[in-house]
Amino acid sequence: MTPIQVLHGQPTPEELATVLAVVQARAAAGALAAPASGPASAWSGRAVRPVPAPGPHAWRTSLWPR
Repeated sequence: MTPIQVLHGQPTPEELATVLAVVQARAAAGALAAPASGPASAWSGRAVRPVPAPGPHAWRTSLWPR
């Protein structure tokens, strides 16, 4: 982890503790939101069959093979 430096001003210990708590919470949330490793299933995405594009004849072409 890279050290955090105060470049301007003189924050109180309470202000530094608050900033560090926010940075740590954001880092932990980012680690939880990281996608799981491994191959994605072809059935899980929209790559199997894309949603028809809206347009004047979308209803007619929605059942055409792709």
